[in-house]
Amino acid sequence: MLAINDSNFEEMVIKSQIPVLLDFWAPWCGPCRMISPIVEELAKEYEGKWLIAKCNVDESTDIPMKFGIRNIPTLLFFKDGVMKDKMVGSTTKSAIVSKMQSVE
Repeated sequence: MLAINDSNFEEMVIKSQIPVLLDFWAPWCGPCRMISPIVEELAKEYEGKWLIAKCNVDESTDIPMKFGIRNIPTLLFFKDGVMKDKMVGSTTKSAIVSKMQSVE
């Protein structure tokens, strides 16, 4: 799973040629651990079609601040370098897939 941080965000997310799903998380966050297997599963299923990555909010503070991330997990959906949608809190795989399809 690709780790996004303050130094590679621009290159990996903003300049991505494919849509991006970015999962904001922290190791101490229970709901984050609940959706982590779903995010990892989606990364395998959508390889080459979507860039699915994670951003640890404890290690990278600029990106969460820029996007007003106050609660985790938060999923941000990007297309053509622009944030198109977001989901906050624990959710289901089908809800994430539905949101991905609306962004494509």
